[in-house]
Amino acid sequence: MNEDTPPMAFTGERFTPECVREIWYEHWHRYAFAAPLVAGKRVLDAACGEGYGSNLLAGMAAEVVGLDISAEAVGHARSRYADRKNLRFEVGDASKLPFADATFDCVVSFETLEHLAAQQELVAGFQRVLKPDGLLLISSPDKRNYSDIAGFRNEFHVRELYREELQELLLQHFPHVRLYAQKLLFQSALWSLDGQGSGCRVSSLDADGSGLVDGMTSAPLYYVAACSRQPLAPELPAISWFADRQESVYSHYNGEVRKNMSSGTRIAELEAEVQRLRDASTRKPRTRWFGWLRR
Repeated sequence: MNEDTPPMAFTGERFTPECVREIWYEHWHRYAFAAPLVAGKRVLDAACGEGYGSNLLAGMAAEVVGLDISAEAVGHARSRYADRKNLRFEVGDASKLPFADATFDCVVSFETLEHLAAQQELVAGFQRVLKPDGLLLISSPDKRNYSDIAGFRNEFHVRELYREELQELLLQHFPHVRLYAQKLLFQSALWSLDGQGSGCRVSSLDADGSGLVDGMTSAPLYYVAACSRQPLAPELPAISWFADRQESVYSHYNGEVRKNMSSGTRIAELEAEVQRLRDASTRKPRTRWFGWLRR
């Protein structure tokens, strides 16, 4: 990576790796999930943005093509990731792919669908450029939890989809679809330090705390879908975890807690001082004043 290339400005439309905390985890995790699945393959990263994800995939894939409609983003990516010989970037519309049929083993397109009105054309184009046994990895926010319940509107989103709408769209072009839920969560993890053991056990405490429920019970904020015209490969995991060594979100959380605790202590001290002054004011002697009135 060329460290001399200045970062792209973050406008809210395209993620940049200089972003921090929640959004950083969400975007990097999708590419970390995809990376082992593209080993030795020819990959299209459609709507690649800044290029950070294409660069990560190129560390595993035989070849990666990053495509984005923004000439500025492509120019930045070409400069910043120029040292990857199996990676190239092109300007193009993801809904009008400039590639021949059956060109790629895998198409990756994360957080693209909701930015376009031409969603049918987008997914149909992905199917066209994939080889018959190719894999599509695509993500999209869950409209119910991302917007409706949160009361949030993303100005860059053209059309968000509910889970049923997303599944219907994908199944029109790919008979085999597996949806993964994605959300940044507070979890307690146990892992075997000697690498031994089998399977994965996931449980959640039920709402009233009286028992355990198997599996994850959190409402998804995003969906990541694996799609194919052939039965999905067994190497697709049932669950995927992602972390950073700095534990940045947890560190930020702890820092905020410490600041709030310190502020609370200081507020209590100031309130006690105000009360002390009030008490002193009410106890102030007034004898001399009333004696002057009597004279």
